[in-house]
Amino acid sequence: MLLIAGLGNPGQQYAGHRHNVGFMAADAISRRHSFSPWTKKFSALIAEGRIGGEKVLLVKPQTFMNLSGQAIGEAMRFYKIEPADLIVFYDELDLAPGRLRIKTGGGSGGHNGIKSIDAHCGKDYRRVRIGIGHPGDKARVNAHVLGDFAKADQEWLEPMLDAVADHISMLAEGDEAGFMNRVSLAVKGTGAAAAPAAPKPAKKQSHVRQARQTGPQAPLPESGPMAAMLKKLFGQKE
Repeated sequence: MLLIAGLGNPGQQYAGHRHNVGFMAADAISRRHSFSPWTKKFSALIAEGRIGGEKVLLVKPQTFMNLSGQAIGEAMRFYKIEPADLIVFYDELDLAPGRLRIKTGGGSGGHNGIKSIDAHCGKDYRRVRIGIGHPGDKARVNAHVLGDFAKADQEWLEPMLDAVADHISMLAEGDEAGFMNRVSLAVKGTGAAAAPAAPKPAKKQSHVRQARQTGPQAPLPESGPMAAMLKKLFGQKE
């Protein structure tokens, strides 16, 4: 039996947040594979179904992100599920929007939901990181993560979620490279852009470069070697 968990925060006010993309992935899988209706158990919403020939339990913790491991750990203990049979979908700041990467074990990358799961369930489970991009400024991270996806994001978000649901059987069977490739192909060409980089400090420009950019209308030095050079450059007579 596999346990597939999507991470997010409960409540309608959080439904469209970038932080809730794990919930969105779980919902897409449930719809595509006709899972049972969501029911409350283990401090979570759960749904049961099959992917490929494998019985699967979908879990959306309702404990808020920081306590995700509490709900997932409870479900794992009840069904005697090992970490190797746990797959977790969640948001990743350090991946470009629409990019998807999978790893087993490792650090939390500062993600509080993953920190909680590591503490309650161990670390040797598969982590499916869904890129939401970085706002480029540390001070804007909270607003970015806890903000709704922009309208433009729908160009890649919906195809990406559809591809996750369509090809989840590949991941369930252990074909991680194949799964990532299918999702990548679905997102490619949809407008998904590289994650915004932190703005770089502007380089100090030389007088010559400034003058070339602003044109001869820009004030020029009235005397000295620089004035002579600039006047010659713009065809002005001394």
